[in-house]
Amino acid sequence: MADIHYEIVEHDGGWAYRLDGAYSETFRTREGAHKAAEAAAAEQGTPGDSEAISYQDPKGEWHDEIARGEDRPSADVTDV
Repeated sequence: MADIHYEIVEHDGGWAYRLDGAYSETFRTREGAHKAAEAAAAEQGTPGDSEAISYQDPKGEWHDEIARGEDRPSADVTDV
């Protein structure tokens, strides 16, 4: 199980949450971005159905695997 850390950062004239270099939409306040990140983190822990997935790795190779619905990451929010 992976650990996911959403970071609250200044972005594009406002505030956003960031995960692995990807930014959310921009919020007017830090509090707005924090609440949205908390909602996203809570959704990460919600179990779902097992699904067949395909993805491309950084080398451009494709992989097929089964993503187990109960294998959910631990997620949290930090203010940077």
